[in-house]
Amino acid sequence: MKLLSATTTLLLILALSWCVGFVWFCADALRPVPDPAHCDGIVALTGGRDRVEASLLLLSKGVGKKLLISGVGPHATLSQLSERAPVRLSPELANRITLGRRAVSTIGNGTETAEWAAKQGIHSLLVVTAGYHIRRAMLELHRAAPDLSLSPYPIRPPALRHRPDRATLALLLREYTKLIGSHLGLSRGVNLTPRA
Repeated sequence: MKLLSATTTLLLILALSWCVGFVWFCADALRPVPDPAHCDGIVALTGGRDRVEASLLLLSKGVGKKLLISGVGPHATLSQLSERAPVRLSPELANRITLGRRAVSTIGNGTETAEWAAKQGIHSLLVVTAGYHIRRAMLELHRAAPDLSLSPYPIRPPALRHRPDRATLALLLREYTKLIGSHLGLSRGVNLTPRA
């Protein structure tokens, strides 16, 4: 009976911790976009709207000298990626942008970014991704490049700009579960496509 009571108590504590953590995660994902820290470079992690556009605007304002767009599809062009950008893609700006085409996951983003930063002599990096993705992105990038100084720049994507619905809650739940998995060390591997 005592063992059953202890097990029940433990399960209740775990469930309560999970719920409190999820509420914190949702609030964190919805925090306002901060002022960007000036860094050597910027990395935008693809996978959601407004990330590339925000990073191009930051690059044009001189927040970073170079930009990596990580996780770009094999056939996507810079012109296509910048169609909705709030800045004109001048040749000078385009020359400071690298399209990373090998990453297929957040772990892959970390590896791809670490390789790019080492080649470019980047020591500090502004990380641009969605608010619900920023914590896991920072964790995986730090694992891949522990010597890089990372600054977060979480943006609020369209999914988080309206009253939460079932799809938004499902998205947040998925991302929270992935973050827990990442903290527990369950997200491992390189997750890069082979070099051509």
